[in-house]
Amino acid sequence: MTPDYMAEALDLARRGLGLASPNPMVGAVVVRDGEVAGRGFHTWAGVKHAEVLALDEAGERARGATMYVTLEPCAHEGRTAPCAGALIAAGVARVVAPLENPNPLVGGAGFRRLREAGVEVEIDPAHAAAVSRLNEPFLHFMHTGRPLVFLKAAVTLDGKIAAPEDNQGWITSTQARLHVQQVRHAADAIVTGIGTVLGDDCLLTDRTGLERSRPLLRIVLDSLLRLPVGSQMVRSCRNDVLVATTSAASPERRKALEAQGVEVIVCDGADGRTSLPRLVDHLAGRRCLSLMIEAGSKVNWAALESGVVDKIFFYYAPKILGGIHSLPVAGGAGRKRRVDAIRLKDVTLHRITRDEFAVEAYVIKD
Repeated sequence: MTPDYMAEALDLARRGLGLASPNPMVGAVVVRDGEVAGRGFHTWAGVKHAEVLALDEAGERARGATMYVTLEPCAHEGRTAPCAGALIAAGVARVVAPLENPNPLVGGAGFRRLREAGVEVEIDPAHAAAVSRLNEPFLHFMHTGRPLVFLKAAVTLDGKIAAPEDNQGWITSTQARLHVQQVRHAADAIVTGIGTVLGDDCLLTDRTGLERSRPLLRIVLDSLLRLPVGSQMVRSCRNDVLVATTSAASPERRKALEAQGVEVIVCDGADGRTSLPRLVDHLAGRRCLSLMIEAGSKVNWAALESGVVDKIFFYYAPKILGGIHSLPVAGGAGRKRRVDAIRLKDVTLHRITRDEFAVEAYVIKD
C-alpha cells in the first residue's frame, strides 16, 4: 500500500493550530526513493515556513525528491525568502499540493515559478477539502478581507441559554466545555457583551494551556463603559483586552480602563449601541483571522441581524427549560415572519458525548 504522504503533511500542519496565525497552517514532507527525508510545519514564532524546515532536514536528499505540501509555496519576499525559490535551489524535482494559495501576493505565482524552473507541479484535489477546512479562517480572510465570525452557544433542546432566575451550574457537560476551549484556542479573538461580564464576571481566556502565536484578544461590547476596573477581565489584562464602546461613553471611565492596559475603541452604531460591523472592520485591519462570539441572547441576535456572522456552532444538551421567560439563543426583536428567518446551509452534526451534540452550519448571506 502506497503511503499517503499528503495525509502526513496535513497531520504536520495541524500541529500549527494556534501557533501559525496570522499565517496559514502548513505542513510539508520531502520524499526521496520512497522514504521520508524531511518534515516541517509552520509556526509564527519559528519564522521559517514548513517547506524550508523540511528542506533543512532533508539536506542533499532533497535533490530529485518530491515535496508534498498542503498549500502552494509562496513566491514573494516577506519575513522569509520565497519558498518557491528555496525548492528550486534545493533541486526538488516535483511538488504536490492540494490548493493554490489565495494570498494576492501568491495566487498561483509559486506554482508558475516552479514550472518555469522545470519543477513538476501536481495538484492533489483529494485532500483539498481537508486543507480548506483546516485553514478556513485564513482562506476566508484572503477571499473577503475580514475575519471569519462564528457564533458559539450552549443550548437546551428547546433553544434556551439561560433561566429567568437562578443560572447556577452549566447547560452542557464537562466534555462539551473542554471542546469549547479547543475552539477558543483556534480563534484569534473572542467577544461578549457587557451584560455577560457584569452577570458572570467571566475571564474569556484560552484555558487549554497550549502555546499561541499571539494572545487570544478578549473583547467586550460596552456602549457606556460599564466594565468594572475590578473585574476579573480587567485585572487579568496583559494587553489582551479590548473594549468596543461609543462616543457617548465617559472619558473618565475610558482613562481608568486604559490605565489598566485595556484598549478602548469607539464603534458607534445605531440607537447608541456599539456597532459589530465596525468592530469586525477594526479587527480586519489588525489581520485577525477569526472572531468567536460567546455572548448573551441580545448580542447573539444583534450579531445575526447585522450580517457579520458567517457560521454558528451550537452545543445542544439533553435538557428542556421551557417557559416564556427563559432566554432563547437569539433574543431581541427577531424576524416577524417565518419566511424572513435567517437561513443556514451545509449543516454538520458533531457528537460530543453519548447524549450531547453540536450543530455547525453556515449563514446564507442574501
